[in-house]
Amino acid sequence: HLVQTGGGLGLPGGSLSITCVASLRRFSSYAMGWFRQAPGREREFVAAIDWSSEETYYADSVKGRFAVSRDYAKNTVYLQMNSLKPEDTAVYFCGAALARMGLDVEKENEYGYWGQGTQVTVSS
Repeated sequence: HLVQTGGGLGLPGGSLSITCVASLRRFSSYAMGWFRQAPGREREFVAAIDWSSEETYYADSVKGRFAVSRDYAKNTVYLQMNSLKPEDTAVYFCGAALARMGLDVEKENEYGYWGQGTQVTVSS
């Protein structure tokens, strides 16, 4: 249901982006999130955008550097990553969480659909 493209190898201080295309009925009914998992670590929240695009959420570690956005016409969510750091190296996953009252977009178990994962490596 979610297909990711983008990512790859980036330089410290550089930029990368990841795209996630959703084949979901009523894309606008889902909050979309990004998580990442580094080797030997648990999956962690990175960023999310709610179903109306009125609210975005970011982990402290990426705030001010990463930006999440969505295009309803293309059923697509984007993660723009700027000012990359080596500690951003991880496999990145997009997820879709059906909108409901009390939804916590930072919780992994709220998401019913996941992309296949995209490797992002930041190294000089």
